[in-house]
Amino acid sequence: MTTRHRGLLLDFGGVISVTLFERHRLSERLLGLPKGTLLWRGPFDPAGDDLWRDMLADRISERDYWAFRAQETGRRVGEDWDMLAMIRRTMGDDPNAHIRPQARDFVFLTKAASRRVGILSNELELFYGADTMARLDILKLMDCVVDATHTRILKPDPRAYALGCAALGLPPESTVFVDDQQRNVDGARAAGLIAIHFDVADPARSFAEAADALDL
Repeated sequence: MTTRHRGLLLDFGGVISVTLFERHRLSERLLGLPKGTLLWRGPFDPAGDDLWRDMLADRISERDYWAFRAQETGRRVGEDWDMLAMIRRTMGDDPNAHIRPQARDFVFLTKAASRRVGILSNELELFYGADTMARLDILKLMDCVVDATHTRILKPDPRAYALGCAALGLPPESTVFVDDQQRNVDGARAAGLIAIHFDVADPARSFAEAADALDL
């Protein structure tokens, strides 16, 4: 199948939205915490984040990582948090402010080229909530949203990619998939998709690589 028939599946957190790691100073201000309180930096400093390294080594899941960080941060303000509570308390007034400008531009570029665009997420509604999702303008641009909050099939299970491709209406070999977790990228490649690892430290380069894969 030719490149003009290719579609795009994007992960949400980290790819479309900025990571919580990048928002630490804002989160501290919103929570009334001293600057420098939140020290865990995940992919920006794996050596300084033991829990992140445990996640990368598959000793814990990504959901486990964020559940711990939510509980830990909630305790700093005297509250019992899950991830949904953490995101809501650190979001500020406009959730659209946390969408990467490069992601927004890339989605517009891809749609302008008549490619189909969708989201394949493990925990979109679980972490963000339906009310926040309804306020996210970028979701209105999507041809499909496949969320394991509802399907209960998490990447890198091959069935997750099959669901994403089916929702997009394209076979795996015609679908470009972008994710910031290497295990999910590896799973996508094993499932036959054209998979790109998104570097949260260099979004521009990662989107350029995806654009090249889509022949944009």
